[in-house]
Amino acid sequence: MSRLIDNTQSFSTLLQQIQRSQQKALAQVNTALIDLYWQVGKTISEKVQNEAWGKGVVRELAHYIAQNAPDIKGFSDKNLWRMKQFYETYQGDEKLLELVQKLPWSHNLAIFSRCKTLEERAFYLTIASSEKYSFRELDRQISVSLFERTALNATKLSTPLRELHPNLSGTFKDSYVLEFLGLPEAHSESELQTALVQQMKQFILELGKDFIFVSEEYRLQVGNQDFFIDLLFFHRGLAALVAFELKIGTFKPDYLGQLNFYLEALDRDVKKPHENC
Repeated sequence: MSRLIDNTQSFSTLLQQIQRSQQKALAQVNTALIDLYWQVGKTISEKVQNEAWGKGVVRELAHYIAQNAPDIKGFSDKNLWRMKQFYETYQGDEKLLELVQKLPWSHNLAIFSRCKTLEERAFYLTIASSEKYSFRELDRQISVSLFERTALNATKLSTPLRELHPNLSGTFKDSYVLEFLGLPEAHSESELQTALVQQMKQFILELGKDFIFVSEEYRLQVGNQDFFIDLLFFHRGLAALVAFELKIGTFKPDYLGQLNFYLEALDRDVKKPHENC
């Protein structure tokens, strides 16, 4: 049994080495491919400016590549124009150029073609890389305006909260898109809560991957009374508990009082010494 365990550990170590090497090789291939598209885009951009290249010449270039190297794919006249746009979008911005090299071409294409400002592009480049978004998830987040919801929320954070957690602005959004729940337009708070728990994986993706689900209807005992938090999460980046109270309809000031009451109880009775309030 001991020998079998030792072999299993060795097998696991070797498999991890293989996987790391494959990931490294794929990353190098991707960087080389992005560099190639950048250089092709740069050349076409300069030819358009200096030698009056137009759609006809670029179409001829695409035909020439297809005729002389039929095994090489991805260089249609449409894609060649995209490479030109790619170069012109990021030229002169070394910081963003470093970010684009970390993402596949499909991700880059979605970002530079659908985002309107460099700030928005930088946001999606950064989060797609750090959160390791699939193309499907990146496409969804752009479609539901993650940038606008996150950037807008940053201005609403209180000064003390920003001072306590300098990186908090990217953690919470101004609003959340929960279309994946499939709820009717008129639904109750209990229906919303049930649907969120059933679709917890998708809900956490919408919140952000640093959120960890702790409990539904988390019980707090204050004095001789029991109170229940709708949803309780822990945020790894903040090292803090995050309480969610689900309400249907227009915001009312007493909602905030209720939430503050819960947060004070969590801080006093539940929070561990190494965690933040």
